[in-house]
Amino acid sequence: MTPFKNILVIQTAFIGDAILASSLLEKLHKYFPDATLSILVRKGNEGIYEAHPFLKETLVWNKKEKKIKNLFGLLSIIRKNKFDAVINCHRYGSSGFLTAFSGARHTAGYKENPFSFMFNFTSKHIIGDGRHEVERYNQLIEDFTDKTLSNPKLYPSIKDEEKIKSLMNGSYVCMAPASVWYTKQLPLEKWIKLCDKIPSENTIYLLGAKGDIHLCNEIKSRSKHLKIEILAGTLTLLQSCVLMKGALMNYVNDSGPLHMASSVNAPVTAFFCSTVPEFGFGPLSDNKTVIQVEDLKCRPCGLHGHKACPEGHFKCGNLIPLENSWS
Repeated sequence: MTPFKNILVIQTAFIGDAILASSLLEKLHKYFPDATLSILVRKGNEGIYEAHPFLKETLVWNKKEKKIKNLFGLLSIIRKNKFDAVINCHRYGSSGFLTAFSGARHTAGYKENPFSFMFNFTSKHIIGDGRHEVERYNQLIEDFTDKTLSNPKLYPSIKDEEKIKSLMNGSYVCMAPASVWYTKQLPLEKWIKLCDKIPSENTIYLLGAKGDIHLCNEIKSRSKHLKIEILAGTLTLLQSCVLMKGALMNYVNDSGPLHMASSVNAPVTAFFCSTVPEFGFGPLSDNKTVIQVEDLKCRPCGLHGHKACPEGHFKCGNLIPLENSWS
């Protein structure tokens, strides 16, 4: 196949998905070092690709305001860019529409996409087949590359490093206690107990968005640990990545911060409550631990989690063992 010179990768789902899509940028850059690469993400996720060394442009789709108008505006931009290859990691109609009518000579995406009949290359996206999502992404370019994988990777800038330099003096751990889904989030009492297990000489940084500050305040106020600092809402995603990379350990749910840790190969302990790593979204860092409740008949109860436990007991979270969370 003729080498591609101008490639667009599309992933307009949540932050974790957008981070994992960076694995394709790594792989494509290795295969086509002279190619121009761009990526399309949903509004709010563009910060993770700020100053990315392989990217010419980060396109942004605002889904919350004038969604359809913005979609057609994006299509116009994509067609003007004259991409010769569009790789779509998203399985839904909106991204399929952009891919199908992009004007690219090569279009790839999943068979589950409503517009897949118009793509040049398709692959099945099967959750729970034992493969990581990064492997499923790689399927989309195997026809013109190979089966070797590249891990996701983000590139914090020197400014990001300088911003949080003062926080990295001494030993510390990071905790990202919140999740969009209640059943994917380790219970409050467990986070408090975890804080109490951390040796007193280590600072605990609580990470998250502005909306997570209340939860972080609750954890700090009820923990016996005296060196807890709330950073939720004060750092960018890339600044958080820098901080996580220097931590003794990062404690996360099955959510975006898990993939942030993977993107900078930071040590990570991931708590899986209602979901399971077999879905394909487990940690990829060299130093990684997954903690979960084994042999619970009602688990997993869904791919994305729930606002409340369908069974009413939330055993998958309440029974999470913490004995091996610190060593």
